[in-house]
Amino acid sequence: MSVGIDEISFYTPNYYLDLRTLAEVQQTESEKYYQGIGQEKMSMPAPDEDIVTMAANAAQPLVERVGSGAISTLLFATETGIDQSKAAGIYVHRLLGLNANCRVVELKQACYSATAAIQMACALVTRQPDKQVMVIASDVARYDLDTAGEATQGAGAVAMLISANPRLIEIAPEVGNHTEDVMDFWRPNYRNTALVDGKYSTKVYLKSLKKAWENFVEASSLAFSDFSHFCYHLPFSRMAEKAHKHLAKLNKCGLNPDQLEQQIEDTLYYNRLIGNSYTASMYIGLSSLLENCKQNLAGKRIGFFSYGSGCVAEFFAGTVVVGYEHCLHTLVHKNMLETRQSVSYDEYLSLYRYPDPRDGEHHDIPQGTTGRFRLAAISGHKREYVIC
Repeated sequence: MSVGIDEISFYTPNYYLDLRTLAEVQQTESEKYYQGIGQEKMSMPAPDEDIVTMAANAAQPLVERVGSGAISTLLFATETGIDQSKAAGIYVHRLLGLNANCRVVELKQACYSATAAIQMACALVTRQPDKQVMVIASDVARYDLDTAGEATQGAGAVAMLISANPRLIEIAPEVGNHTEDVMDFWRPNYRNTALVDGKYSTKVYLKSLKKAWENFVEASSLAFSDFSHFCYHLPFSRMAEKAHKHLAKLNKCGLNPDQLEQQIEDTLYYNRLIGNSYTASMYIGLSSLLENCKQNLAGKRIGFFSYGSGCVAEFFAGTVVVGYEHCLHTLVHKNMLETRQSVSYDEYLSLYRYPDPRDGEHHDIPQGTTGRFRLAAISGHKREYVIC
């Protein structure tokens, strides 16, 4: 029996800032972003959007297909949680009308926790093959204005259904892990934006890739040459390119630069238009590969490198299932990206600076999202979500 990803769907807000606009305001060349970090746009959530509404929008197509009673567990991965106690997935559970017997839990470890959720989901399904587990990763990547990280902001959510005999990706049980206590990126409870040492974080990312890969080859018989494509965690698209060259060099592979690029380029398309989505980024990259690769991927093996600052990293393998192309949401995703609204720099600042009420009074929140779910109010320190 195989276990893995049966279906995948993602969502991103309907507003975006073109990085050409940011470059103009900063009086710098747009190629600094378009080429330098490989990013073109960054999604901006409306005031009535957050990790809950994005998660519910991402998961809705999956629930509509299998039914609300088919999901035994919902694992919600995020590093931009909205409550220190209550799991964000509890709100999603209600919005999607899931069964009262469905367990829900939230996981956190920077950008890595969606991968932990998938491995846990695979274990649950292996134990009970007739059950299906929903994994949702949802985040808003936000940095201080006028910092190096500002251009790598973004927002998005991805939902994946984990099942026996999956229709998209069979996930192999062998993994390679690396954990180390470092301070390359973190966000204390008293801050809305992350603190990051960018150059150091890049070094730790590459070191973790090396260590996780070395651990992986100890556990698996697979070699670099056994993989057709690779999905990396995507804080920005250029990072994947650096990582893949690093891994290829470690393995002394004989591929030329163009061949190496072909192994990752289709995973980057959506990320360039959305920006960083933390826990969701690598799996939106997987959607990008499955939906944009011109060759048939059936039977091809994909290498996954998941990294979460602080840090935890994991390398694992998946094989694309025959007939996968019939189980995708390609048209919905591309239409969502094409119909988004561009914002001016002043509108971007307005979205960025929208108040975060903490006084316990009643605050109605104006509608801005075009999604089905929205945050309608915050009242008495309680978040009130509605279905549009």
